[in-house]
Amino acid sequence: MQKKSAAPTVTDSELESDEVFELAAEVFRIMSAPMRLKIISALCNGEKNVGELLAEIHTTQPNMSQHLNTLYKAGVLGRRREGVQIYYRIINDRVVTLCRAVCTQIAIESVGEPR
Repeated sequence: MQKKSAAPTVTDSELESDEVFELAAEVFRIMSAPMRLKIISALCNGEKNVGELLAEIHTTQPNMSQHLNTLYKAGVLGRRREGVQIYYRIINDRVVTLCRAVCTQIAIESVGEPR
């Protein structure tokens, strides 16, 4: 039976380092486009090709490809080719966790608020 390794502890000074703030800002920059949040959400339940994503998300193919490429280059998505199709999948679960937490909190806070 293997022991579970304890989560690393982080000091306050490490949490407040310039590097941490820079990396956090980069994650928020990547997630700052609503289209990218829609793509992440659509891929939460498994990989999809561009055609499947376009069937779920109303946008043009060039716009979809641009956002997919941004997410791929940022290390959020992985991709594989099968014939002429390219399938995308999430490879960075931290981004999904953050996306869900923020969107859930916003949805909770907006329930019952006048629009």
